[in-house]
Amino acid sequence: MDQRKSENFIILLVSLACIGLTAESILMKWEFWVPPLIIIGTIFLWVFNLSQKPEREIRKFYYLVYAMLAVFFHGVHDTSFFDVALVVSLVMVAFSFFNQAYMIHLFLAEYVVIMGIQFWLIPKSDYTSFDSLTISRVILHVCIVLLVYFCCVKAAYDHVEIEERDKENKALIESGKADMEDFLSNISHELRTPVNVVNGMSELLIKKKVGSEALAIKDAGIRLANQIEDIQDYTECKREKLILEEESYMSTSLINDVVTAFRVSEDAKNLELVVDLAPTVPTRMKGDIKKLHKIFRHLLENAIKFTKKGGICVKMYSERTDYGVNLVIEMIDTGIGMDRKALESVSEGMYQVNKKRNRSSGGIGLGLFIVYGFAHRMGGFVKIESEKHIGTTVRVTLPQKVMDDAPCLLLSSSFTGNILFHVRSDKYKVPRVRDFYRNMAANLAFGIHAPLYAAETLRDIERLMDKMPVTFIFMGQEEYEDNPKYFDRMAEGETVIAVSAAEGFKVTEGSRVIVMPKPLYGYPVLKILNEGRDAHNLEIRDNNHKVSFDDIRALIVDDEPMNIVVATSLFSDYNMIIDSAGSGKEAILKYKDNDYDVVFMDHMMPEMDGVEAMKHIKGIAQTEGRKTKVVALTANVVSGAREMFIDEGFDGFIAKPINLADFERVMMQVLPKIRKDEGGAKA
Repeated sequence: MDQRKSENFIILLVSLACIGLTAESILMKWEFWVPPLIIIGTIFLWVFNLSQKPEREIRKFYYLVYAMLAVFFHGVHDTSFFDVALVVSLVMVAFSFFNQAYMIHLFLAEYVVIMGIQFWLIPKSDYTSFDSLTISRVILHVCIVLLVYFCCVKAAYDHVEIEERDKENKALIESGKADMEDFLSNISHELRTPVNVVNGMSELLIKKKVGSEALAIKDAGIRLANQIEDIQDYTECKREKLILEEESYMSTSLINDVVTAFRVSEDAKNLELVVDLAPTVPTRMKGDIKKLHKIFRHLLENAIKFTKKGGICVKMYSERTDYGVNLVIEMIDTGIGMDRKALESVSEGMYQVNKKRNRSSGGIGLGLFIVYGFAHRMGGFVKIESEKHIGTTVRVTLPQKVMDDAPCLLLSSSFTGNILFHVRSDKYKVPRVRDFYRNMAANLAFGIHAPLYAAETLRDIERLMDKMPVTFIFMGQEEYEDNPKYFDRMAEGETVIAVSAAEGFKVTEGSRVIVMPKPLYGYPVLKILNEGRDAHNLEIRDNNHKVSFDDIRALIVDDEPMNIVVATSLFSDYNMIIDSAGSGKEAILKYKDNDYDVVFMDHMMPEMDGVEAMKHIKGIAQTEGRKTKVVALTANVVSGAREMFIDEGFDGFIAKPINLADFERVMMQVLPKIRKDEGGAKA
């Protein structure tokens, strides 16, 4: 029983006893001024209990004193001679719930005092006589009181001992958890350096076109890097040490992540992906973009992992709030689903549908726990709805600040005409996939305020075209392949035909039909609606031209030679002039003799770490009037590492293994005046 319940229980017993004592006092015509005091004291008991003031120990002492006074008042009357043992036994049992042995000692001492007074009153009493029966009853009562006393004292001591043991065990468990979490965090940090080498060297082999084996090595390296990050994220979620790193981002970049990840997933080859992006989502928001990327990755990986047939629908929309928007991400699949027991345990971490060693689902079971941890840290929440053999819907709601309120998908004001959506409903073996496509098309049309009509057959298309001008027809690959000549001929006219098809698909030679690579989502559709047949670069990533850092002089500082080889190779592709140093001291010497635009500094190095070396270089730059930028290039990527390095004086932060998108973004931030290829930089 916890302390609050114990206190309530004792207050209730004492109150009931005092009510009985008041009634007995009135009936027996004891001192008339005592019952009002008993009533007032009982009221104060409840006032203290309900207000929880003063502090608990003071309240407990008040309850003790009040109970002892009540027992004493009852016991000193000669009519209570044979009742004293019962009353004292009851209060000892009641107060034993406080687990304070001294209280039991005081009640026993009070019993001895009261019995002494009672023996002194016997010659004057009309209710008690000093005979053998009285003596035997007193002996029996004393034995009962002593038995109750010893039991209550033992119970109090045992409870205290159990509490101490529980505290020690809990401390040991927490210590073990902390040690394990520290171990996982440290080992994930240590593994980043060799993984960076594996990924970088495999990239070099791919560039040299040595064979498909290099692609397999790179894929394995990326998978391992993701799992190392998962371990780190899991430990930080468990220890509630997540630190948010907020920055401005494009909402469409999140969708691009999903599309790219789905295309490269071997497990998703037989699945359909439908991306339902609400056009009204703000173009640019502010939040922790890295954690958002990871939330999408974990949700998509889980959906693919447990979906063998059918497909997945990714929905992203926003709800207006006073502080900006609630960004809502839904991942809906047609997979195996979860039962109620699985749903209850899914947020506890380490959840796996199949925990056998021969399971085929893959992964280390941390994804959903990390999603929960990230969402809660961002001030959002996660809701999961699932049904066995039907599918699962995971809905993540996250508050985000709005930087650019313009809709992320906007239809040109010059648009005219009508849109047909030609998809055969009978081609999907899982009916929910058909619903995914229909809902996506309807939501997109509603969001951009465009007239959209469904046409399942050629007859439907012809009937609608007789009634209205049809300017655009969107369809799937199968629909086109059923009647390629018909649609090729139609595309020669004013109607724009667009086909969503798998990689490698080609239309009839000379055809004006536009091919949109799967999966189908709003961005390429809007591009075609706005630009017609002139639409090019139908994917978000295609609009971002390669950045060129021509003639930028860079110094790479790392105590691991292979890391220098990897970074040099990757950065050289940007037309940079690269130099290297194997330690902090060597970097300072080289900086004194050379002029660099940017220094990439490893953190953990022997003799002189990266922070100390950076401060030396910054000091030299300030003295000599140079404008060199120093960027941390490190495997130390615990939550909040970026802020820590920036606070120390670094101008930027890049994590290992090196992500080229992060590298480009950091370079654009620290050296904003660098020259770029025509067409702009990658955001």
